[in-house]
Amino acid sequence: MAKRLKKRMDPIVGLVIALVIFVLLAAGAWIGGKMLSDYRAGKLQEEIDAVNDRNAALVAQYEEEKADYLAQISNKEGNKAWPTPAQEGWDVVDLTTYPLEAPGTVTISRTDAMFGGLLLVNEWHSRPADFDESAMVAIHSYAKDAGLESFWDNASCKLHPAAIDALVALLTDAKALGYDHFVVREGYNFRSYEDQNELFTAELEKQRSARPSLTDEQLLARAKKNVNYPGTSEFNTGLSFCLKLYEREEGEAKTYYKETPFYDTPDGQWLIENAWKYGFVFRFPTNNYPTADTVDKAYKTGMNQSLNCYRYVGKGHAAVMNHLGLCLEEYIEYLMDHPHIAVFENGVKRYEITYQHVGDDVATFTVDINRLTNNYTMTLDNMGGIITVYEY
Repeated sequence: MAKRLKKRMDPIVGLVIALVIFVLLAAGAWIGGKMLSDYRAGKLQEEIDAVNDRNAALVAQYEEEKADYLAQISNKEGNKAWPTPAQEGWDVVDLTTYPLEAPGTVTISRTDAMFGGLLLVNEWHSRPADFDESAMVAIHSYAKDAGLESFWDNASCKLHPAAIDALVALLTDAKALGYDHFVVREGYNFRSYEDQNELFTAELEKQRSARPSLTDEQLLARAKKNVNYPGTSEFNTGLSFCLKLYEREEGEAKTYYKETPFYDTPDGQWLIENAWKYGFVFRFPTNNYPTADTVDKAYKTGMNQSLNCYRYVGKGHAAVMNHLGLCLEEYIEYLMDHPHIAVFENGVKRYEITYQHVGDDVATFTVDINRLTNNYTMTLDNMGGIITVYEY
């Protein structure tokens, strides 16, 4: 009986033993697999850590090199790869063959760039059809806030706000120095197209009455010599004005200098020497006017009258025009030939200026920019170009 029971139990024991062995083998396999997996995971993590360390080192090196590069090209001395500027006085460096250091693009509308300062209007270039006359504002409110009421004939004088801000700054400083006899004359600031048309029509009728035998073409030519054709007057831009000087006030009327030429007065001399620092240029240089050594630019401007007309162009552009002795027409031609320049004062970078042709037949356009600074102004030139000036 015992033998039978023993024989019956042998298979069960064998099964149990086999099961135990299987469990042990399975456990061993699992432990071995986990150890192998952990080993592999550890090795993989070591490789990942090594790659991350190498990447971090490369990123750190890149950032260091980038910082060094940006410091080199954006410092006040300018990019060291550029031609070396003069260390004394103003200097304009031609960078036509040098790309922008940190190139990017922006989209800008014609409206936003219309009044940046370089909109060319003369007898050959009429004011753009999309010019917004409603952008002009009365000078008087600005003048009143600045305590400059005496510097304008009356409240009807208008200009674009950018020009007014610069003019108020100029006249405020002039007044502080004792040069307080300037006056912006009514009719020698912004004129609407309608106002200009009225003036021109009156001049045309005057010519017709005086010379009835002339043809319409001949009468138009004679009228244009005295009054600009509508849309071609500098006063149609809202960026120009004429100054007079007065000696004293009699009641509400000012008595203007008559015997002494404008630029022989202390006020006039200060103005011609300093207007460019505020973003203004003398608009119509003629032979020996405003100064004895002035070169005649009438062949460029189309104006040969001795007119005390100043034009707002912005500080950067005025600095270049003053330094190079260029009128507005010449300056735009200069930028077409030198579409990338930098402007230095005593070796320190003050401005960077670029020119790009975009055409006049689109409402918006993409403009290349230097992303090193957001301190820039764009302006249309009314000749298919847009000009960007960066201030440092």
